[in-house]
Amino acid sequence: MDITLIVVLVIALALFFDFTNGFHDTANAMATPIATGAMKPTVAVSVAAVLNLVGAFLSTAVATSISHGLINEGPGGVAISPEMIFAGLIGAVVWNMITWLRGLPSSSSHALFGGLIGAAIVGAGFDSVNYAALLTVVIIPAFLSPVIAALVSLLATRIAYRITRRPVFPNERGGFRIGQIFTSSMVSLAHGTNDAQKTMGVITLTLIASGAQSADQGVQFWVVVACALAIALGTYTGGWRIIRTLGSGITEIRATQGFAAEASTAATILASSHLGFALSTTQVSSGSIIGAGLGRRGSKIQWSTAGKIVIAWFITLPAAAAVGAVASGIARFGVVGLVIDAVAGGIVVLGLYLWSLRKPHDSAIEIDVAANAVLTRKEQRGLQRKKRAEAVAARRAELSRERTLRRMAGRKGGRR
Repeated sequence: MDITLIVVLVIALALFFDFTNGFHDTANAMATPIATGAMKPTVAVSVAAVLNLVGAFLSTAVATSISHGLINEGPGGVAISPEMIFAGLIGAVVWNMITWLRGLPSSSSHALFGGLIGAAIVGAGFDSVNYAALLTVVIIPAFLSPVIAALVSLLATRIAYRITRRPVFPNERGGFRIGQIFTSSMVSLAHGTNDAQKTMGVITLTLIASGAQSADQGVQFWVVVACALAIALGTYTGGWRIIRTLGSGITEIRATQGFAAEASTAATILASSHLGFALSTTQVSSGSIIGAGLGRRGSKIQWSTAGKIVIAWFITLPAAAAVGAVASGIARFGVVGLVIDAVAGGIVVLGLYLWSLRKPHDSAIEIDVAANAVLTRKEQRGLQRKKRAEAVAARRAELSRERTLRRMAGRKGGRR
């Protein structure tokens, strides 16, 4: 197969991964403002899409870490081919679709790293991976970032409640709901500066591996534009399944907690982007929400849901690596192998999408402000039926009480 055609296929798949990254990670910024009613769902994802687009242009430090650090290439390194990168992207896309279907906020970043590492090891051997960079840029931030975000969010939540004391009226802390518009926007901007760059790094790595770009050259402008548009479009589609998990599946989020969680998430991501750490925005966001839940007295954490999320964190990198390794092994058969990879990957992605239609989760999400829960239309109808049933039962109880009082009054009148 012509090298130019392979590069085009890899770039197309990389941009599709960027698209899945967008709808997979929309919840990182917009789950809490949607859950607290600070922003309407469609407005929230529109704002997130625009700011993801803007954020992608602010830095390329993370892209450089991936394209020039994680996988060895160039003089003195192990040559990684576009075929291996193609196989790694298949692993990342398939795992993203699986976790999206399950509504699990797993790490798109770790899916990408895992797919590339598995494909590189099978295609070029264990020496193709820069393990020092893997440890410092990926593994250590993966363990530290959610813990740091949770601690900062817990402290911020405690301070916020301490400053406002106990409000006399329920909506006295409503200013935090307005503040969430700003903090959630900052998270979206930070997400663009970190996650869009990962695909930029992969495309740049492909160009270097194919000889279309020198190893000492940075990220080209057209790569930045393409990746920014792809992640913005994916964000606009909205990852409603994961929004529900983060918005109400871990803990009931109130405006004060949402403000603290988003501020902590944005600060952590922006700091890591500046340092070139390719951390998982999903892990940071989830950690911040857990910290916000712990920061409010009386708040309950759904530890079963949190446990599933943590398990997804741990298995994402090896699971994507396994898929990438299998795809890389098949790709070694040349053109036939690439065709098999492309067809098999397309069938899996299409199958997962069709499976998702059996239980759709769309933008028809509204907020039960009293319960701080994210509700679909089906759940809204169920809640309305429940409220009507409760109203009927209350009316019957009232009528029964009135009849009882009349009978008692009649008996007293007869005795007189």
